[in-house]
Amino acid sequence: MALRVERSIWIACLFVLALTIVIGITYPATISVNYYMQQLQIAAFVGVLASGAMVVLLLGEIDLSMPWTATAAGMLACGAFSSGAAWANDGTAISAALLLGLAIGGVNAFGVAILRAPSMVWTLGVNAILLGLTVVYAGGYSPQTNASPLMRHLAVGRVFDVVPVALLIWLFVGSVLVLVLRLTPLGAWIYAMGRSSRVAYLAGVPTRVVVLFAFLWAGLCSAVGGVLLSGYSGQAFQAMGDPMLLPSIAAVVVGGTKVTGGEGRYLGTVMGVLALTLLSNVLSLMQAPEALRLIIYGSTIILMLLVSRRRSQAHH
Repeated sequence: MALRVERSIWIACLFVLALTIVIGITYPATISVNYYMQQLQIAAFVGVLASGAMVVLLLGEIDLSMPWTATAAGMLACGAFSSGAAWANDGTAISAALLLGLAIGGVNAFGVAILRAPSMVWTLGVNAILLGLTVVYAGGYSPQTNASPLMRHLAVGRVFDVVPVALLIWLFVGSVLVLVLRLTPLGAWIYAMGRSSRVAYLAGVPTRVVVLFAFLWAGLCSAVGGVLLSGYSGQAFQAMGDPMLLPSIAAVVVGGTKVTGGEGRYLGTVMGVLALTLLSNVLSLMQAPEALRLIIYGSTIILMLLVSRRRSQAHH
């Protein structure tokens, strides 16, 4: 099991290295610190969302409400800041968005842990509800609100004019997740439930608490992603989270996390995020049509998964 994960991580690492070399040779102008920092900034948006998706996938579940959780959180943060209320400021706007993400995560956990609904169906339904609520809120259009200065700084700001602030946020989120997975009983419970929730329950694992944490974490990461996306665009708009669903989940799977749960390392997720970010950049530099970009993007994901699976089977 561990060897399969290690192989997946190495494959993702080699893919990242190959793409970096190809981009550098084909487009020499991209060989600069600013270019690489820009790619890491973009990767951070996906990386934060992937951090939430990974925990849910480790349980053998999935959260399909992430796109509109991010959208709703971004709209709430921008709307609160632009409301003109006495209490509205940078801190309260972002706090409201994060609380919304936690609330949505709580709803998802209730459906999966208490009502025992299939996570794919439940979270897809929650995603549809959020879509409808945001359309009602915006009146059918993007609300005429702007991101706060702090939101903009978090998304596009640079430390010492070099290191993206968004990258530091991803680093913080990832560090917290790694500490939880590797150094706490909760992390061991997550892996145990992913391997067999029944066995974990019989062993005394508080399964409902684990599911609650997983979906709360996913909701929080989605909200952080929504705040960053809003800051990057200068405002929140409908469906801004939709393009993030496939990359965030695919990055986790490409990095070696087993979709049925119980297996995966965060380093693999990081490599998956970087691989898909660089692939997207290559297609943009090639000015590939959107249809072709989607085909190549999806085919590469499938190919990397098949190679990883084939090597794992060959070993066994």
